[in-house]
Formats: sequence, C-alpha cells, structure tokens
Amino acid sequence: MTAEKSFLRPIKNTSVVQQVINRLTNAMISKQLRPGDKIPTELELSESLGIGRNSVREAIKVLVSFGVLEIRRPEGTFVTKGLSDKMLDPLLYGIILEDSESQNSLKELREWIDIGIIKLANKNADEEDMKQMEAACNMMKNALDNDDAEALFIADDKFHLLLAESSHNPLFVKIGTLTRKLTSEIRTRTVENIIRKKMHKEMLQVHLDILNMVRNYDSGDIHELVREGYFYDYGILDNE
Repeated sequence: MTAEKSFLRPIKNTSVVQQVINRLTNAMISKQLRPGDKIPTELELSESLGIGRNSVREAIKVLVSFGVLEIRRPEGTFVTKGLSDKMLDPLLYGIILEDSESQNSLKELREWIDIGIIKLANKNADEEDMKQMEAACNMMKNALDNDDAEALFIADDKFHLLLAESSHNPLFVKIGTLTRKLTSEIRTRTVENIIRKKMHKEMLQVHLDILNMVRNYDSGDIHELVREGYFYDYGILDNE
C-alpha cells in the first residue's frame, strides 16, 4: 500500500463522496493512477482516507457510471483504458439540457465535426473504407427510390459512421457518433423533407461528392460541400 501518495491523505471536510471522486480524478490527471492500474480496495481506501466504506463505494459507483473506472470481478476495480462510450453521456446530457440557442449551436457543432472528419478521411481512408461507403450510398439510393424516410435516415447515418471510421481515429468516431445523436432530430426532419421536396438526386449526389473527395484525396472546398449537404438554403428544416 502506498499511503504516501497524495490522493490517499485523510479527508476531513464535508461532501465526502465528491471529494473521493476528486481525489481519484486528480490522481489520474497527475498519473499517480494510470490507465489499466488497479485502484486500492474499498477497505484500503476508507482506512487511508479516514472515511466510511459507503462513501468510497458511492464514489466508485459514480466513476464506473462515467466509464472512468471498471469493475472486473474477482480481480478488483481498475482505471479504464481508452475512451468509453459512457464518458460521453455526461457531455451528451449537458448539451441537450443547454437551452441557449441550442439548435444553432448544434448545427455549428455538426458542421465543424464533419469538416474535421472529411479532412482526416482524405489522409487515412483505404480502399475497404471506400467500398463500404459506396455500399452505404447504394442503400441511400434504394431508400430514395422507395421514398422511405426511415431507411434513408439509417443509410445516411451509416454513411457518416463509415466516413468517421475512415479517419482511422477512434476519437473522431466517438465524437462523430455523439454529434449524430445530438442532431438526430434535425437529421430526421431533413430526410423527411428531402423526400417531401423531391430532392432525391441532390441528396444522393452530395454523398457521392463526399465519397469522391475522399477517394481522390481532394482537398477542395470541404466547407462548401459540407454546408451543401445540409440543404439549409432550401429551407429543409421548415415544417411546411
């Protein structure tokens, strides 16, 4: 037991659970605890910190729910390696519950994430990535041919997931997934209105243009292409 580590000094103030969370978090930031490390047991932590085991248990539950710690029975509790989907949930809810100009903020977030993904895909995508994105475009065409908004949403979501995966950067994949979750309502209205406004050709073409940009390592006007793909200039988010 390394009781000399700063995160194991006794806790004397109130808000004990939060202080345990802070101690463990700061230990990870300062590299006293590293990804994959096993943390002390509840009993060891409670004795070192001078607090009850219930407080330690509650703090660990919170960090497990955030994806920061993981319990491996019967080995113990460990610092998570890599980025867990659970880590994105607090950010997701924080953005959802933010009520100041939320739609405009989401539209701007979506645009800049998509631009970054395409730029990285231009550098890192391989032939298998191209084949999968082309298959997603074919799914999109079938959905458009059948005026199927639900299938179109699924195909569009698949295309953008594959585009993010073609960056070969797992953080872009996860942030891209988060962004698509946040903008799901906007994207649902978009595909419904694409079909209503008979903009089938335009919807398919912009995705083919993105695919060709990546395939040809084209660093043209990514910003303009991304904005065109949202169809905002066509009033695509209007209800009528």
